[in-house]
Amino acid sequence: MPKSRRHLPHIHEIGHPIFLTWRLHGTLPAHLSSKETLTSGNAFAAIDNILDHSQTGPHHLKNPHIANMIVEAIHYNGYRLNHYKLHAYVIMSNHVHLLITPKVPLPKLTQSLKGITAKRANEILNRTGQPFWQEETYDHHIRNGREFNKIRIYIEQNPVKAGLATEPAQYPWSSSCYDRNSPQV
Repeated sequence: MPKSRRHLPHIHEIGHPIFLTWRLHGTLPAHLSSKETLTSGNAFAAIDNILDHSQTGPHHLKNPHIANMIVEAIHYNGYRLNHYKLHAYVIMSNHVHLLITPKVPLPKLTQSLKGITAKRANEILNRTGQPFWQEETYDHHIRNGREFNKIRIYIEQNPVKAGLATEPAQYPWSSSCYDRNSPQV
């Protein structure tokens, strides 16, 4: 099982489901974004709650052009580039949740997905030379089928929990809204 380290240890295995979360650059105060705050599931949930209800910091993902572009990139990287099997996703105003089974090394797929979406989002925003995504990506190795289903539901319910929809299928930038009968990008 390959392991890499930045601020957090990253354990990843091709063919094994993983839960990924990444956020916009500058979305948390410095005292909340240190490595100690993301070492447990409870700390992750607390930070995710802060992100869901944040009134400050960048919220570029509220822009429908950016949110749609990210959804297209998620589908493209999964179905055309075959980097992963896509299980669930949601684009919130300042962060993204993704449940996938990688088919390529995790650093390759996150670099590809975050790199192209950052470039395109900065073009939409008419920005150059500014970071779009926070460098670090939170990842959680899925242990079993029960945990997989719990995380899938967590992702789909995120817009409801944040007050952006009354049911998951109403939120347009989520796998629960995506028409599974339409052609894949």
